[in-house]
Amino acid sequence: MTKRINNFSAGPAILPVEVLEEARDNMLSLGDTGIGIMEHSHRGKAFIAVLEQVEADCRKLANISDDYSILFLQGGASSQFFMVPMNFLEPTQTADYLLTGSWAQKAAEQATRYGKVHTAASSKDRNFAYIPKTATYSEKPAYVHFTSNNTIFGTQWAKEPETPKGSTLICDASSDIFCRPLDVSKYGMIYAGAQKNLGPSGVTLVILRKDLMGRGKTDLPEMLQYRIHADNESCYNTPPTFGIYFMGLVFKWILKQGGLEAVGAANTAKANVLYQYLDKSSMFRATADADSRSLMNVTFVTGKEDVDNKFISEAKKAGFDGLKGHRSVGGMRASIYNAFPKSGCEELVAFMGDFEKKNG
Repeated sequence: MTKRINNFSAGPAILPVEVLEEARDNMLSLGDTGIGIMEHSHRGKAFIAVLEQVEADCRKLANISDDYSILFLQGGASSQFFMVPMNFLEPTQTADYLLTGSWAQKAAEQATRYGKVHTAASSKDRNFAYIPKTATYSEKPAYVHFTSNNTIFGTQWAKEPETPKGSTLICDASSDIFCRPLDVSKYGMIYAGAQKNLGPSGVTLVILRKDLMGRGKTDLPEMLQYRIHADNESCYNTPPTFGIYFMGLVFKWILKQGGLEAVGAANTAKANVLYQYLDKSSMFRATADADSRSLMNVTFVTGKEDVDNKFISEAKKAGFDGLKGHRSVGGMRASIYNAFPKSGCEELVAFMGDFEKKNG
């Protein structure tokens, strides 16, 4: 097998090796069925058993009550950007959006097609380098939407934003879902593309409170109504069967690590390896404010584009891939999702120290 290297890609991203190995073993035959996981009918008993177990493990992992439906959809978070307002925003209503990055902006832009949008808070004034500490909400928002982690800019909400009493909180958690303990009861809805922390690209996890779902519009095409997917247990159409199966393996892996508490502690420890080095470095600096830094995406620069490019090039040759930052920020970005090992962060810091000595 080709030697695996340190994969800092922002997504699709690194997955647990033992999960990859188990999925590989079930490619030709799921258990003793004689049929591979990607070949099973979504209506067959074998896959239905998989689907039920995946939902059960998801509920166990985040202590999700029966007040919520768990859906496995397609189209990524980008489809949720329009499905949310399409279902829950009337033309005369206002939805409040907290803008902390490019994806939050895209979600707000989609909502303008269906109703009024109010920007309750924004960190655009400093290129999204921080999480706003205050927000000004509209009088009666239909819902409040925020993006919990900002992949491009390396910022993350330390806790849920304070919202108006009685309002409904909706979260795009695509890049930090299940990276730490999560109180689902605070939310009306959480959605997340799988390709960063949960599995391969192609499946979107939606956790939706049933009373909110019941308020959704009924005059939409069936594929765009959450209730239709819930009533059909995510099988109204052929679901992304392999992605759902793989997500279930990841849920079991997280539970095996000790659950969200243990994973959260591990993520904090490995992020600290990088941030502690950046804070003392004379060459590299983190781009996000200290109180807004992400556990998942560590963004940093040298301040000189040619030096950044040299570092990225030499790092790739040394086995550190995916470090080139998004064009909005430049520099470097180390994405260290749940499956990324702490040893990889330590190896990167050692490489950065050596590069700094030679080029500082």
